[in-house]
Amino acid sequence: MNAKQMSSNDSNIALNKKAQHDYFIEERFEAGLVLEGWEVKSLRAGKVQLRDSYVILKGGEAWLIGCHISPLLTASTHIHPDPIRTRKLLLNQSELDKLYGGVERKGFTLVPLKLYWKKGRAKCEIALVKGKKEYDKRETL
Repeated sequence: MNAKQMSSNDSNIALNKKAQHDYFIEERFEAGLVLEGWEVKSLRAGKVQLRDSYVILKGGEAWLIGCHISPLLTASTHIHPDPIRTRKLLLNQSELDKLYGGVERKGFTLVPLKLYWKKGRAKCEIALVKGKKEYDKRETL
């Protein structure tokens, strides 16, 4: 494999495989993340979990809740990292308007699908989804 192929395969940080099993994906959006320095180091090391995380819309902004980023042991002792703090998602106003419209419809919610690197920046792919019934989950398998 050449360097270009390796970098494209290595860009994923974390995947939320359970979301694709539990939800019908209506529409996908790309959002930036507001992170602290120790969180970026942990993302580069792959110490992140998206399993129980979700996105809420509050005050005209999108927030990622429940995403667990484990601090590295080599992190600074001057800060006290909070692994599950609420992180702000960066979206433009037209995308936020689409999300507000989708969430206000009955049964739609927002979940993160994956975290990945794009041009050196951490991005989060979020999706507007609708929950599956038990028989729909069996059909997926």
